[in-house]
Amino acid sequence: MLINITRALLLIIGLVLTIDCTLLIAADKINFGTVVPFLMGIVFITHAVFWSKIQSLLSKHQYLRRVWKTLWAGFGIWLVSFLMFAFTLHNHIKQPNEPFEKVEAIIILGGGIQDGIPTPTLASRLDTAVPLIEEQPEAIVITSGGVGIGETRSEGEAMAQYLYALHGIPLNNIYQEKKSTSTEENFLFSQQILADKGISLEDPIAIVTSDFHIPRSKAIAEQQGYTHIVTLASPTPLAIRYNSWFREYFAYISGWILGEY
Repeated sequence: MLINITRALLLIIGLVLTIDCTLLIAADKINFGTVVPFLMGIVFITHAVFWSKIQSLLSKHQYLRRVWKTLWAGFGIWLVSFLMFAFTLHNHIKQPNEPFEKVEAIIILGGGIQDGIPTPTLASRLDTAVPLIEEQPEAIVITSGGVGIGETRSEGEAMAQYLYALHGIPLNNIYQEKKSTSTEENFLFSQQILADKGISLEDPIAIVTSDFHIPRSKAIAEQQGYTHIVTLASPTPLAIRYNSWFREYFAYISGWILGEY
């Protein structure tokens, strides 16, 4: 009975993971947050369908059984850590509140473009920034993002054009940072623009990014010396929300290992 329940759960979870990730990959969302869960789904489905054959093989080779148990134990430990991360992240996510605190600059972090056009995630960040930009026109606006793989246009430029075309924000009021390829570089390369405009890292500076990205981006900025950060979180589209959390989990770990915060 327990084995049947286990197989059913593995099959259901595996199908959900593979179908979800297949749809996202088909929509050109090929990244860590879609490929790894897809592979996990395949493993789950394989175990559910070929459970008897796998158990028969393991019974003949005790060292394989030990490896198999060790891998599943490791997966269990990882799963607990991921669920704790997701719970913590969920509790940190807050939607923008008004009125906004007065800031000297607004840095909008890049989030990917396709064929020169902001992805839904990046578009959400830009749309979220607009009310603050319109409320505080004296604050300088920085769109930060370099040229991605397969693209000929920088995110910084695409973001500025989006703000102008859809929201009427004058291009001469937007400073484009076009070299960064990571969150760490977003803040690092934006510092020169801030310095040129006479803005100190101790001044109030708004960071606009996706809700799930707020904790890590704030930690990175603080590590670089930004001391008065005002965070503005944009909602992540539901279709990619949990895949984004999955990818952020590994990004948070790698950032800690690399000393980004």
